Amino acid sequence: MKIHIPTPLRAFTDKQETVSVEGATVNEGLAALVATYPAMQANLYTPEGKLRSFVNVYLNEDDVRYLPGKEDSPVKADDELTIIPSIAGGACCLAGCCCR
Repeated sequence: MKIHIPTPLRAFTDKQETVSVEGATVNEGLAALVATYPAMQANLYTPEGKLRSFVNVYLNEDDVRYLPGKEDSPVKADDELTIIPSIAGGACCLAGCCCR
């Protein structure tokens, strides 16, 4: 599957706007992304391992939070995940300077 990376996080993916990963679920795809680009971990996940509240993930056109399986929703090889940061109160959160 392909994962579309927002501009503030491209510094952690060698400036790539789209990354191809393998996985059977949304969680597995994101885990593959973090395995390839470890700096993404702190920007996407809390220390407890939950997706940060300001990180929205879409599976194709659907917000993962509203899918029946949420992050355990199955994906196909031709699916696309899109990471969209919420915009509220400043732009530094995804740059990693204030939200940890």
